Amino acid sequence: MAFQVNSVKYYGKINVIPVGAQKIELGGQAAFPFYDFEGTIPNKPKLALQIWDFDPGEALSAPLAKAYEGALGDPGAWAKKAVEYGADIVCLTLKSTDPNDQNNGPAEAIAATQKVLDAVSVPVIVFGVDNKDKDIETLSAVAEKFQGQNLILGPITDKNYKQIGAQALAYGHTVIARSPIDVNLAKQLNILLMDLGIRPDKIIIDPNTGGLGYGMEYCYSVMERLQAAALIQADDKLQQPIINMLGEEIWKTKEANTPAEAAPILGDQTSRGVLMEVTEAISLLAAGSSLLVLSHPESLKLVRYYIDLWTDGGEAKDEGVFQAKVS
Repeated sequence: MAFQVNSVKYYGKINVIPVGAQKIELGGQAAFPFYDFEGTIPNKPKLALQIWDFDPGEALSAPLAKAYEGALGDPGAWAKKAVEYGADIVCLTLKSTDPNDQNNGPAEAIAATQKVLDAVSVPVIVFGVDNKDKDIETLSAVAEKFQGQNLILGPITDKNYKQIGAQALAYGHTVIARSPIDVNLAKQLNILLMDLGIRPDKIIIDPNTGGLGYGMEYCYSVMERLQAAALIQADDKLQQPIINMLGEEIWKTKEANTPAEAAPILGDQTSRGVLMEVTEAISLLAAGSSLLVLSHPESLKLVRYYIDLWTDGGEAKDEGVFQAKVS
């Protein structure tokens, strides 16, 4: 008797979301991640690199500062370097608008966004600081100023969705719907946004990714349930691609930031941070992510290599691939 692979019956699929003025497509899959023998997966997961709107100085981990040396004070130059490293999308984080830091306003947010848009020809995420009043102020202004550019704006939460969501709807942008690692809360926020008039193909789900460890594990299980609800149960309120903002979560940890000379047993700092980032990235791809926001360019290259091997086939080789230093 010939071997037969058991397969799952899918009744739904993830919406295709064209992002940026370039209309790069996210989502569209009609099967679980990597299960292309059960259904179509038309679009590879996309990879973004995160940049800041000002020079973060010592707040940025040393390996990241070295990777972007010479570009950190200029968001346009930083964005250009990210694209040269292979980013499909650039994620501009408006760190300078944080009320607990520089507390910059809409004018500075618009200026930084303009520099990035002038420097690159890929889709751009403009991400706030998760402060209700400040994000409403800055992201609303950015949405209006760049009408028709189809920016990806976030985070949109249950506290700011009416204001920022309305601006995104009015000026033709896509939104990142962030909820606190819970299937029901993710669905509820999507319903609120759709009731506001935002189409399902303009919403990306952000399950609020945790770092390696229990946070990532919990996020992984929630993402699996989101995918099952969307694909098997055909829940049309959850059929949006998923974004994971994992890079910053990795590089703010003690394990990624401790220099080798301070903890020789941990080994090379860059190798350590990159491998931590790649480990989480691959796990999140297996859980169903359509867009990963990474920090280190070598992490992006390794994850891209993994995605290409999965989708295109071929033999894994070490030539041209990041080599971790082992002491």
